[in-house]
Amino acid sequence: MSTLLIRNATCVASMDAARREWKDASVFIRGNLVEAIGPAAELPQGADEVVDARGHLVVPGLVNTHHHMYQSLTRALPAVQDAELFSWLRGLYPVWAGLTPEMVQVSTRVAMAELLLSGCTTSSDHLYLYPNGVRLDDSIEAAAAIGMRFTASRGSMSVGRSQGGLPPDALVEPEDAILRDSQRLIAQYHDAAHGAMLQIALAPCSPFSVSRDLMRESAALARAEGVRLHTHLAENDHDVAYSREKFGCTPAEYAEALGWVGHDVWHAHCVKLDAAGIGLFARTGTGVAHCPCSNMRLASGIAPVRRMLAAGVSVGLGVDGSASNDGAHMLGEARQALLLARVGRALEPLGCDHGPAEMTARDALALATRGGAEVLGRRDIGHLAPGMCADLALFDLRTLAFAGGAVHDPVGALLLCASPQAAWTIVDGRIVVREGQLATLDLGPLLERHNALALQLAAG
Repeated sequence: MSTLLIRNATCVASMDAARREWKDASVFIRGNLVEAIGPAAELPQGADEVVDARGHLVVPGLVNTHHHMYQSLTRALPAVQDAELFSWLRGLYPVWAGLTPEMVQVSTRVAMAELLLSGCTTSSDHLYLYPNGVRLDDSIEAAAAIGMRFTASRGSMSVGRSQGGLPPDALVEPEDAILRDSQRLIAQYHDAAHGAMLQIALAPCSPFSVSRDLMRESAALARAEGVRLHTHLAENDHDVAYSREKFGCTPAEYAEALGWVGHDVWHAHCVKLDAAGIGLFARTGTGVAHCPCSNMRLASGIAPVRRMLAAGVSVGLGVDGSASNDGAHMLGEARQALLLARVGRALEPLGCDHGPAEMTARDALALATRGGAEVLGRRDIGHLAPGMCADLALFDLRTLAFAGGAVHDPVGALLLCASPQAAWTIVDGRIVVREGQLATLDLGPLLERHNALALQLAAG
């Protein structure tokens, strides 16, 4: 079994329950697990490979809880640059109808490369479009090739425009076919073991694109098979209005009525989750994927993250789709979450007594690590301790972005200073980013092919 020593880091931030931080510490990895953390002299000697971590901050690998990776092909399209959610979707659905299996494979690799280079080691992806022979297998194969820990969500849309839904009829699938494919994917790929590199979740897209029957049947199937459930909920005012008009209730009430609350469920966005919804999620253990950059890009609003956390709701971070964020930098997402939480309270009615401490740098890092692990139902990632998966990110504190900051507080500087790229990213004990360069594939030809496919898709 191979061994790896991360030696003499300036700081190791464990993000365990006590948020312990070690100065001048090392991490010893055996196989795919962390074996020990502490002074190098106290750790096992003779590792197969040693990474000189002097001048570096070591943190747990970041965890991305919501993404649409195929959207990296449609970043910054002029026609939808200034659109809100529903008009943005209506403008992009006809473009996405041209997706091919190759496009999904290439765009997934590009999105994962960007995540890995930002220190993210685990990501979910919500693929809900299956035209032209596209399968979730295309994303799964891409993740295996690049070396990312992956929660592959089998998304779906079954209610087209003619039935009162938002997507075009040509992009929806028969519900029996969705459920059959969901069953196949679980049987073929889902791994519930400690350290699993691949898990499956069931993820009907949204209240405005699937039926209540599909929501109920997906929940029943997921619980019978022991996999998680995911969807979009309460993303903006139009989303809430749709729920009230079509179902006569709030999005949270809709979710509860269909069995879509519980420790095995996480919802994306929840920007407009009201006090009753927050209480419901806290009581039932329902998780939230907070996507600050996408919410700002589409002008959806500011999610009440601090109130969720205070109530006991599990919250992780998501970069969301590359066409609504136009980036997949997980550390940057954490920084944005920190800043938005502070300004969000300032925009509330006068009289609140909260200030810059509304969210601290370490709070934001917790969202990006432990919080994401909780939301994805993973007890083996999200913090560093013996027996945990060897998923780590190293940041070079001697770079320009950290000048004048890291000397005072390396962890604070990581979130408050300009978001850097990771110097090293380790997934399951394997180095996938080495000295700032992706180690598992050649990025140049990949980007060239990705850009050609992006032009092809946009051209129709």
